[in-house]
Amino acid sequence: MPTIHQQSDAQLVQSYINGDTAALESIIYKYKDKIYTAIYMLVKDQYTAEDIFQDTFLKIIRTIKSGRYSEQGKFLPWAMRVAHNLCMDHFRKVRQQVQVTLSDGTDITDLLSGDDDIASSRIEKRQTHQSIRDLIDQLPEEQKEVIVLRIYADMSFKQISQLTSVSINTALGRMRYGLINLRKMIEDKKMVLR
Repeated sequence: MPTIHQQSDAQLVQSYINGDTAALESIIYKYKDKIYTAIYMLVKDQYTAEDIFQDTFLKIIRTIKSGRYSEQGKFLPWAMRVAHNLCMDHFRKVRQQVQVTLSDGTDITDLLSGDDDIASSRIEKRQTHQSIRDLIDQLPEEQKEVIVLRIYADMSFKQISQLTSVSINTALGRMRYGLINLRKMIEDKKMVLR
């Protein structure tokens, strides 16, 4: 029998159903970075992303425990769909809330987020990643969504087309135009990405 790290997603899910909690930990560990990054790129807030990430795995656990999960060798796309739907639920709730904007136009939530990390190489890397995220954020919603799912969640175009309910050609087109727009913004801003 393969060790827990050699098991397929289907085997890990089945092991978890059979009472092996280490199997669940293994599958969470395997996909946590991809799922968290995709959530973060959609919601743009660390604390919100962490909450949605936890809610995603709680929903996954409840679905598996209730016997409603159907294994078709597609755990990651299914988990990404759960995360995506929870992000969309979050946006619907946020739209209903009132934003507090200061006199200079700054959103008060922008002032509440900060980072105490002082290592210069990490700061440079983070600034580069932030610059790219800021540019991605300026793209039309459909292009941004495909780029986030493809680059940060490492999903195939087939998986993206299923998740977003568009054809593969439409997903490819959105990716292509998104990348063209990103290149143009980088050139216009004369950015140097290291």
